[in-house]
Amino acid sequence: MSETAWTNELRNFAELKPRKSLAADAADHLREFILLGKLAPGMPVRERDLAEAFGISRTPLKEALRILESEGLIDYGPTRRPVVADPSLDEINDWLRVQGALEALAGELACEVASDAQIARIDALNTSIKEARDAEGQLAAFRRDMDFHGAIVEASGNRALLETHATYNARLWRVRFLSSQRVASRDITRREHLDIVNALKARDAAAARRALTQHLRTAEINIAAAIAEAKAETEDT
Repeated sequence: MSETAWTNELRNFAELKPRKSLAADAADHLREFILLGKLAPGMPVRERDLAEAFGISRTPLKEALRILESEGLIDYGPTRRPVVADPSLDEINDWLRVQGALEALAGELACEVASDAQIARIDALNTSIKEARDAEGQLAAFRRDMDFHGAIVEASGNRALLETHATYNARLWRVRFLSSQRVASRDITRREHLDIVNALKARDAAAARRALTQHLRTAEINIAAAIAEAKAETEDT
C-alpha cells in the first residue's frame, strides 16, 4: 500500500472519540492498522502524515507512538524516525517462551486461588471466540482469544505476573494475530483451549501448566508458519 493510500484510508478509518485521550485513541487505531497488516513490518511511519490523517497535533501523536513503542509495535532507528517494528523470528520465539512460562504459572496459580466465577468467565470467553469470528470477524475473535488468556493470568491473583505478562503480550500481538488467521491451526487451538479450561475446572494445577505450556509451543509453530506464508505471499506479489 502506498503512503498516500494508507494515510487516506487511515483518515477514513479513524473516528476519534472523546471518551479517550487523543493519544490513546490514535494509538488504538494505529495498533489496529498494524495488526491488520495495512502497515507492513519495517515500513516508515511519517509523523506529519499521521497527524494530518488523525486531525491532531504532533504532540499527542508522539505520545501515541511512544505507547506503541512500549508495546514493541513501533521502533525508532538511528535517525529517531519511527518505523513499524520487524522483530526476527528468534526474538519472537524468545518472547513466546517467556510468555509461555508466565501463562503456565498463571494457570497453576489460578487452580489454587481463582474463584468459581473467574473460571466460569474463562470458560465463557473461550466459547465466545468462535461466536465472535462468525458474527464479527477475525479481529473480534482474536480480541476474545487475548481476553481468554488475560483472564487466566488475572485469575492467578498475582499482580507482578499480570504486569509482566501484559508487557510480553503487547509485543506479541501482531504475530499472534497473524497466526490466528491460519485456518489450518484452528482445530488444534480449540482442542488446546478446551484442555486448558477443563484443567482449570478440575483445579488440576499440573494439567493446567502442561496444557498452557503446550499451547504456547503450538503458537511458536503457528507463528513461524504464518510469517513464512506472509513472506511468500509478499514475494509472489
